[in-house]
Amino acid sequence: MLHPFDLRLDALQAAYRDGTLTPRTLLLALGKRAAALNPEFNLFIHLCNEAELEPYLAALDGKSPAELPLFGVPFAIKDNIDLAGIPTTAACPAFAYTPERSATIVEQLIALGAVPLGKTNLDQFATGLNGTRSPYGECRNSLHPDYPSGGSSAGSSLAVALGVASFALGTDTAGSGRVPAALNNLVGLKASKGLLSTAGVVPACRSLDCVTYFTATAREASQLLALTAKLDPRDEYSRSNPLWNDASAFGAPRKSFRFGVPKQLEFLGCAESPALFAQTIAQLKAMGGEAVEIDFAPFLEAARLLYAGPWVAERYSVAGALIEQQPDAVLPVIKDVLAKAPGVTGVATFQAQYRLQALKTQCDLILTELDCVLTPAYPRPVTLAELHAEPVLRNSDLGYYTNFMNMLDYAAVAVPAGFMANGLPWGITLFGRVFTDQYLLGLADALQRQHNLPLAGERQSDLPAPTNPARNDRARVVVCGAHLDGLPLNWQLKQRGGRLLQATHSSPDYQLYALAGGPPFRPGMLRVAEGGVAIEVEVWELPSSELGSFLGGIPAPLGLGKVQLADGRWESGFICEPYGLEGALDISHFGGWRAYMHSKA
Repeated sequence: MLHPFDLRLDALQAAYRDGTLTPRTLLLALGKRAAALNPEFNLFIHLCNEAELEPYLAALDGKSPAELPLFGVPFAIKDNIDLAGIPTTAACPAFAYTPERSATIVEQLIALGAVPLGKTNLDQFATGLNGTRSPYGECRNSLHPDYPSGGSSAGSSLAVALGVASFALGTDTAGSGRVPAALNNLVGLKASKGLLSTAGVVPACRSLDCVTYFTATAREASQLLALTAKLDPRDEYSRSNPLWNDASAFGAPRKSFRFGVPKQLEFLGCAESPALFAQTIAQLKAMGGEAVEIDFAPFLEAARLLYAGPWVAERYSVAGALIEQQPDAVLPVIKDVLAKAPGVTGVATFQAQYRLQALKTQCDLILTELDCVLTPAYPRPVTLAELHAEPVLRNSDLGYYTNFMNMLDYAAVAVPAGFMANGLPWGITLFGRVFTDQYLLGLADALQRQHNLPLAGERQSDLPAPTNPARNDRARVVVCGAHLDGLPLNWQLKQRGGRLLQATHSSPDYQLYALAGGPPFRPGMLRVAEGGVAIEVEVWELPSSELGSFLGGIPAPLGLGKVQLADGRWESGFICEPYGLEGALDISHFGGWRAYMHSKA
């Protein structure tokens, strides 16, 4: 039951601009398609009818894609996220309420021109990773009937995978925005905690919850994140997005990025997953990445704390009253998961928090030397039959590589990475330090282009690759003098967490001078139109948050500008104001500061 619409964000806007499509035509057609799919896939709990869609469509009258970045874009909303006037159920009819106001993220999207198609099915109270724990029906996989959709954002992933929404909102506390993405050939963005507002979202674990995006491509997830990553006064957990993580940070990964690979890889006996994972490692290497083996034990221990520790009591704070008053209103498997919550003590809670902090210290130290970490999205897929036989154990299998992410405050994105022999999608996860979301999406985009897999929802993949370099929370600085490794001012970089990336040369367009004064003795590097040479330099990397204090300590006549390297790249580096060359000695023929200082010694 195919439809003729290309639901990519850019393609929709082009169709609206040239008049070949209208939002009303599109939304009504998609509503019919979704209604036809629902008996088989159970993806929607509530589909908006024509009367419910009308206010959103009427608001677009007289507007255009030039004014609204998401003009007429259809999206789906997980039914633990409020849409004004439509019941929010969290997949529990006895819990349902009708909000007067939409969640902040939904308000943002509607204000940008997007149109909500309806509320999607989920594992009850967002407790599960499989999509079968709902009184509104099980959600089967979009491509293979013997497998689940994944959860808890089950219906949201299916809405995009089955081609009825351009994107969908989910939530992610333990992997609910990544596992269903990987199982349905989608990108699943679990942005850094607080980056997307959770005001108007039914909590699972309030201190850990994240709103997520499901998209066909990483590029679309990047666009949506850039539009909606805003500080929200309604959400006490909301955080400002640093400028190094804005839209311009999405780009092509630089060569020589370093990605971690766990020593402790687990595939739970799957015959195909190891080869698929190895293929992704090879593709990242082909893109210029360096694989670094890391100890994954502290990450796995943090993951176990989520359900074995006191955080289960945080989940109980939402559903507990209903369980106590109407025990039959909550699914048995959900009650089993939350059963020990009333016995959690304050002492146990603090002890677990102390242990988590110790583990985070270890994990943060590992990430310091890396640009990201690569893992499978899950060890192996599990069948619907396996979930019926062992619902808790098999669900836990799916969360092996996901449960620690919000506990440790990291950004993560699930990326399609192949298909198994039976046609089931297979995926990986890229994760990294908090507020490196756009960098991870840039890497995910490059990986999607390397894989060149068919896109979900029969979308086309003909968009040009980004030309700007991807940017994360690290800044690069080219040094040529006393800041070189082992020289007197190098401590200023290392004290700020600096790391040497490369010893190289500038392009042959510079002159080097020994400036008057000292100690410390300093060189000045000047770009010239003729008579230049290549100067020995080093490329260092330091946290962007430390760059300001480093700049403030640079004395005149030196400053930071752009320096061209031997391979043609331009990087931020030390340059000298021409007035500072008064009384300076031209030492260009030495080819670098080290050689000059050695001659003096």
